[in-house]
This record gives sequence, C-alpha cells and structure tokens, in this order.
Amino acid sequence: MEDLNTRLKNIIISALELEDVTPADIDDDAPLFGEGEGLGLDSIDALELGLAIKENFGVSFKAVNDETRKHFASVNALAAFISSSKQED
Repeated sequence: MEDLNTRLKNIIISALELEDVTPADIDDDAPLFGEGEGLGLDSIDALELGLAIKENFGVSFKAVNDETRKHFASVNALAAFISSSKQED
C-alpha cells in the first residue's frame, strides 16, 4: 500500500494533469506554490487540489487564510493536515 505522501503526490499529478511529472519528481518538503519554487502552483490549482483532497480523504479546508496556506505549503504539510483531520473524526 502506498504511503500518504506518495498517494498525495499521485493525486496532485492526476488532479492537476501535470504531464511529465512523477511522484519521485516532487520533494516532500518543497513548496507547492510560488513562482520559481517547487511545483509553482497557483490559486486555481489550490482549488482543484482542495477538491481532490476532499474527494479522496473526506477532509475539507475552511476559508482561505494563513492557516490554510500553511496546510498547502508542501506535501508533508498536506499529509500532516490530513492525518490530524482523520484523527479528529
């Protein structure tokens, strides 16, 4: 069974239709957003990724704020948010 980080990477690739990107290409600690950094995702990507995470893990994000931005900082940050949200259920 794939671990949470690998599963997240596959969801990111699939949901955002990232061509020529493999899970191995995505560093767990690299920023997901911002020009010239990590994957360089934008706000539209964030919406699509948020929906994909809700569909796959049953967790959703509150309003867009600094806390939400922290959750989307990296694959590790997303995995930590999902893990803690699942434990609260």
